[in-house]
Amino acid sequence: MHPIRTATPADLSALLDLVQRAYRGDSARLGWTHEADLLDGQRTDAEALRAMLSDPHQRVLAAEDQVRLIGCVQVSDQGRGIAYLGMLSVDPTLQARGSGKLLIDAAEDCARESFRSNRMEMTVIEQRAELIAYYERRGYARTGETRPFPLDDPRFGLPRRRDLRFVVLAKPLGES
Repeated sequence: MHPIRTATPADLSALLDLVQRAYRGDSARLGWTHEADLLDGQRTDAEALRAMLSDPHQRVLAAEDQVRLIGCVQVSDQGRGIAYLGMLSVDPTLQARGSGKLLIDAAEDCARESFRSNRMEMTVIEQRAELIAYYERRGYARTGETRPFPLDDPRFGLPRRRDLRFVVLAKPLGES
């Protein structure tokens, strides 16, 4: 498997490109985890990524092959023993090969070790049933909570429909 490391500000441009290709536009359609049918526009921007990379309560983990970043995931300390997993991205041409699972495992280890978390939460757009099922196979369960999608904030994308919302998934983090 490809090595996974903590991303640095030097990775900003590569991260931005990777996340955009994994989630939006025609390039995202090469993989199965895209949001291209639900949202146009950007998935994130340089300012948001820069803030993540400089925040001591967040980590962006990056997987790379010999020449480029091929995947990433964000882990955020939410306090009270809870961490948040976000922005899981794998190069669309390399999906379904186990990289996502390894990034999730690394994110869970990071949450336990760096933030002393005993629970990982995430939000997934409700309409993404196949992705929710993927996380459920990895031990995450719906909490019953939903959260609004920022429909009118172009920093998070341009919705193709107005009924988007997030479901909250969670998983207890045992010992690694």
